Amino acid sequence: MRLCLILSALSISLALATGQALALPAPMSDQELMEKSDLVALVRVLNVTCTSLTKDAATGEELPSYLATLQVLEVKKGDAKRGDEVIVTWRAVPKSIVGPWTVYYYPGEEVVTHLAKRSGGASYASTWWNAKGDDVKAPDTRDLPVTPGESVVATPETQKQTPL
Repeated sequence: MRLCLILSALSISLALATGQALALPAPMSDQELMEKSDLVALVRVLNVTCTSLTKDAATGEELPSYLATLQVLEVKKGDAKRGDEVIVTWRAVPKSIVGPWTVYYYPGEEVVTHLAKRSGGASYASTWWNAKGDDVKAPDTRDLPVTPGESVVATPETQKQTPL
């Protein structure tokens, strides 16, 4: 009887541990992120647009897909140059999913990010769920559009003026 209880407890513990392990894969190391990324840069998010809504098959939840325009401020790896604009796309995940599977970009934020080119090379995606560092500059808002075609634009930066 005691052996049965111990085996049951062990089975439950193992099942819980396995479930947690499956919830979110391990983060990539800095070295691994650098190796797997096509572009590593400090960027400023200029705008974010909701491009579509897709019904999730498992949850029935309407999930927005996004396209963000990022301005490159400083390049650590990749072909982009300071001032270039790159496109990043991503899709929201159901609220019931455990962990930060999707990397979100918010208008006005400045952040170091690791990006991988999508097939065809016209846009990028985050290399992994931990591909984005801490904000260098906080975003103007964390409210993203939820209607296809709607955009949220960053507050324009004031340009330094030099006297003539």
